[in-house]
Amino acid sequence: MEHGTHAHHTHEEHAHAHASGATTWGTAAKATLHCLTGCAIGEILGMVIGTAFAWHNVPTMILAIVLAFVFGYSLTLYAVTRAGLSLKAAIGVALAADTVSIAVMELVDNGVVLLVPGAMDAHLADALFWWALALAFAIAFLVTTPVNKWMIGRGKGHAVVHQYH
Repeated sequence: MEHGTHAHHTHEEHAHAHASGATTWGTAAKATLHCLTGCAIGEILGMVIGTAFAWHNVPTMILAIVLAFVFGYSLTLYAVTRAGLSLKAAIGVALAADTVSIAVMELVDNGVVLLVPGAMDAHLADALFWWALALAFAIAFLVTTPVNKWMIGRGKGHAVVHQYH
């Protein structure tokens, strides 16, 4: 099958899925992986910065969460501005596409880290730090994917971005 035919067929199925509210789990998982990528970059960078400056847990977590949103939005901004959107329009798309997904991801993954005994006191060189973070991201992915599936099925969230891909 030709690439153009495949892409056209997939896009038609995608449009039909939105119209009928029947979004696939694969579409939701891709949207969630996009979110997870930005969140992971921001969170890890925030933790590295907080550790480097010997900050306490709360300011380090706040920085990590802020950077998760910054990087999550930035990935979408990059994609949609490359597709020809103005920066102003791209910001609106990024806010509409990613806010709920990133918020759920951050709430869940930070909640998991808080619940893992010793994780908040672990340092970057400790295996516990990385295992707790990996567990937190995995659980956040599992919780956020159905949220994204529900939103995309209603033309919200990451569905807003798909028209620019």
